Amino acid sequence: MPAYKYEALSDAGRQTSGLIEADNPRAARAAVRIMGLTPLSIEMVQQHGGQEGSRFSRRVFGTTALAVWTRQLAGLVGSGLPIERALTALVDEMEDHRQRELVSQLKAEVNAGSAFARALATAPREFDDVYRGVVAAGEQSGALGLVLERLADDLEEREELKGKLVGAMAYPAIISLISFFIVIFLVTYVVPQIATVFTSSKRALPALTVAMLALSDFVRAWGWVMLGVLIAGGFMLRQSLKVPAFRERFDAGILGVPLLGRLARGYNAARFAGTLAMLAGAGVPILKALQAAAETLSNRAMQADALDALIQVREGAPLGSALAGKKRFPGILAMFARLGEQTGQLPDMLGRAARQLSVEVQRRSMAAATLLEPLLIVAMGAIVLLIVLAVLLPIIQLNTWVK
Repeated sequence: MPAYKYEALSDAGRQTSGLIEADNPRAARAAVRIMGLTPLSIEMVQQHGGQEGSRFSRRVFGTTALAVWTRQLAGLVGSGLPIERALTALVDEMEDHRQRELVSQLKAEVNAGSAFARALATAPREFDDVYRGVVAAGEQSGALGLVLERLADDLEEREELKGKLVGAMAYPAIISLISFFIVIFLVTYVVPQIATVFTSSKRALPALTVAMLALSDFVRAWGWVMLGVLIAGGFMLRQSLKVPAFRERFDAGILGVPLLGRLARGYNAARFAGTLAMLAGAGVPILKALQAAAETLSNRAMQADALDALIQVREGAPLGSALAGKKRFPGILAMFARLGEQTGQLPDMLGRAARQLSVEVQRRSMAAATLLEPLLIVAMGAIVLLIVLAVLLPIIQLNTWVK
């Protein structure tokens, strides 16, 4: 049953708005009148499943908001409320109108007889395949509340890991950017202004000053061209990354970078293990869980390895053995998978692997940030020292000539 957004006047003349479910606009208008209101406008709530119209609009639920909403829903369902009543309670408490409309759409689908997972499929941009797969498994097992709790935990852990990585690298990135602009300003403006005082003399300038002036002339003459080349190169790289074969080779190259590669490998492995543990714990068949977990990998080279492992598992190979042959995945993941298969506790072991990998990624990122900060400061100081020397050496030389 579709949902309609209405605006109406009360008997006291106050304008009010809300959402109501009805078979058609006429029935919705009649329902508003039954509520003792005079309808002004009735508008059907738009579906959120389309991709074309919403490609450039922001999502209704961000990762944090989705985790909060999922936990609220888990609490209501876990307390014994039917899913349709839980959705009704959440709609009444929501302040964001886009979220309220989306949840009203889900409630209308459930009231019309659809399963909750099928209702979520009407908004694939908000609820991905993993989310819907976990919910479907929870409905089939009769433990939807518990499964939603696990799903909320996974969303929060994923966002926490991403936040720590971004936070660890934010300071070095900001320092690097500010240092770059300071150096460009000194080279293109300060150095030429001061050096013009000495270029009029017939005496030879120090080699460092000559080199700095040459660099300054080059940057001023070709700086905009170089910037244009960098922008064009970035655009071409972005377009090339849309080609699957090139993207896989590029991501494989990223994994070979000493520091960045280890962080990318650990982050993707932690996400893969966490998703697989959650799906397997919810009762999703291992082949379907592997497929969904592989699709969450942002690194296409590791995704190709995960899909190849899926083929081996489908042919009868144990999960631990299939992952052990994929050197892009950390060996600890294969070890925990093998232990889980031997003990019959695969979801728990995969969850432990995910937590250990997450801790390792956080430790490495913090160590890298701690090391980069002083290195950047020393590098910036060295560059500024060279610029200052390029300016001071002619002054010192001039004093020597005067004496």
